[in-house]
Parts: sequence; structure tokens; C-alpha cells
Amino acid sequence: MTVWHEERGSGEPVVLLHSGVADSGMWDPQWEPLGERFRLIRLDFRGHGHTPCTSEGPYSDAGDVADLLAALGLRRVGLVGSSYGGRVALELATGHPDLVSRLVLLNAGCGLPATPDLEAFGGEEDRLIEAGDVGGAVDLNVRTWLGPEADEPTRARLAAMQRHAFEVQLAADPLPERRREPIDLTVVTASTLVVTGGHDLPYFRESGRHMAEALPDATLLDLDWAGHLPSLERPAEVARLLVEFLS
Repeated sequence: MTVWHEERGSGEPVVLLHSGVADSGMWDPQWEPLGERFRLIRLDFRGHGHTPCTSEGPYSDAGDVADLLAALGLRRVGLVGSSYGGRVALELATGHPDLVSRLVLLNAGCGLPATPDLEAFGGEEDRLIEAGDVGGAVDLNVRTWLGPEADEPTRARLAAMQRHAFEVQLAADPLPERRREPIDLTVVTASTLVVTGGHDLPYFRESGRHMAEALPDATLLDLDWAGHLPSLERPAEVARLLVEFLS
């Protein structure tokens, strides 16, 4: 299966990997400014955006990204991953370290054990979904993952992306088996920018500090104004940050 993707611009290739609460539409604010500098590629993971929630067998999102890049003839790319997309980027950089030239991790996870704050969120989300309250689960995600800088149109846009993902995944019969590939921070060779948000859950702030210490070539940047999704909260500022690091 080929996941949905689109391209813009020319130059050094940069791939944008979306959060699990969103889809490739979360990169709309950065699409034009980054597309003026790079060959920009974004995609939808299975069960998000334009990509259906189907598979003939077990699959991994990192495997889907690797297959897409091979189909496009790309042998070395910059990766920008937000939240779950950052985890996928790390899986890809672990399995294919020579493929990744530069790496930006925006409030990404790296497989550390869940802390009480993350467990509490997951438990409440599960409770709402099991009760059939998709709207409540959507509201929970928007409240949790967007910081105080996000305006109401941004909150509505994120809610629409999350609702679509919930509806597509809940309707899948059967739900395909998604594997997670291993992460080994010590083998990631790419120069990496690790970004954390001052208003994010403690789990992701702790993960960011851990990654910055364990990755061979990493810089930690804490955005004191940011929640979990800074590219949606201050899009122009994050676009400038990405251009500066990736250039």
C-alpha cells in the first residue's frame, strides 16, 4: 500500500511527519514558506487524512515512510516529526541512519515508560471512546495537546483532524495490526534539534531531555510559550526555526 502524499518546491528534500492527533494538514501553515526553500514532502499515516485504515498484514508507519522515500528515489532527507511523527522519524533514523541528514523532533516520544500524566490522559481517552463519546475524546485531545497560544480556528481545525481519525479508525474492520520499529538513539547519526514545550505534559518534556542527552549530535530547545503542537500555536515562528536549522 502507498500512503497518500504530496510535494512542493525544489532543493534539498525535507519530509514532514504529523502528530497522531492530526494529519498532514497540520503542516498547512509551514507548507508555503518551507516549500520556497526545500523539496517538501508530507504524507498521511494510515487511518489519518487521505490514507485509509487498511493493511493486508502487520505494518509500521516507519516502514511506510521508507517505502515512500524509496519510490520517490530519495536516498537522504531531512525529517521533521511532531509528537508521534517524531517517534516515527526516530524509528526511521534507527533503521536507516544514512537516510536522514537532519532531524527535528517537536515534542516527540522515544519509548520511555509512561508517566502518571500520560497514563491519566490515555485512561480518560479510552474511557470516552469505550462509552461512545467521540466528541468528548476529541475535546480532551484538543485541550491536552494545544497550548495557550492556539486560537479558536486552530482548535477547531485540530478537532476536525482528530475527529476524522477517530471515525476512520473506529470504522476499520478489522483494525490492522500496527508494529512499532525499535529506537536506538545511539545509532542516530543525523544532526538533531530536540524541541520541548513549556506547557506540554511532563512526559514529553522528560523525553526531550533524555533524547538531547542520548543522541550523539543533538541540541535541546525549550519553547517556554509552547504546548505540545508549537507548529500550530505559533506557525510563523516555527517555520523560521525550521528553515534556519534545516538550511
